[in-house]
Amino acid sequence: MLFGLNRCALIGMVHFGPLPGSPAWDAERGLGPVIDEARRDAERLLEGGCDALIVENMGDVPYLPGRVEPETVAAAALATQAVVACGAPTGVQLLAGANREALGVCVATGASFIRAEAFAYAHVADEGLLNACAGELLRVRRGLGADVAVWADVQKKHAAHAITGDLDLESLAKGAAFCGADALIVTGKHTGGPTSLDDVHAARVAGLPVVVGSGVTPADAGPLSQAADALIVGSWLKEQGDWRRPVDVERVRELRAALG
Repeated sequence: MLFGLNRCALIGMVHFGPLPGSPAWDAERGLGPVIDEARRDAERLLEGGCDALIVENMGDVPYLPGRVEPETVAAAALATQAVVACGAPTGVQLLAGANREALGVCVATGASFIRAEAFAYAHVADEGLLNACAGELLRVRRGLGADVAVWADVQKKHAAHAITGDLDLESLAKGAAFCGADALIVTGKHTGGPTSLDDVHAARVAGLPVVVGSGVTPADAGPLSQAADALIVGSWLKEQGDWRRPVDVERVRELRAALG
């Protein structure tokens, strides 16, 4: 899909506003504006030169560990459907680690891939302990007959990894590949935090496509694009670099130009 390009793919992040079931959900405002804002951001990302999109329920903070409520899944599916309708390959991440639910949203909407936290190995995130899910997730995917790729985070941001501290990133990447991931994502330590070029190279040893998952700016986009197969960019593409604000088309164009 994306990895057949002759260059590094640029994937723009669509952050959903608060969905039903989250603390900041505004029932009086309703879901319509959330969907409209997601569609607007998707259109601006594609106008600026993104090759693909990924949606995320970022506005639902603080997150539940390893699951989301049924009403959240339903709303996420409606919002994702609006983004998929923009015509670009689209991925889904449901926080925190709600990978089976994200797979269901893909099946319902025609989205292409999920971004999976805690696919292989456990870690402690700010939501709590997230356990590995590869065995269950891939069985569900097979049972559904779903043509949905799994992009697995390796040493995910916003998490402590002391529980796997005896394994370096290369070993963790190989473990995710062994468990059946289709691609690997490496990140910095927090949203917008820079991703180490050394970590990208370490993950490549596992033999899968490698995606940079945080902290990309025009200053480091060039070197990262030479090492990675795709870049997921969210915060920097928003007005003033703030993930809470709308997408700024000119920032998207600037980053696209930095990739060459």
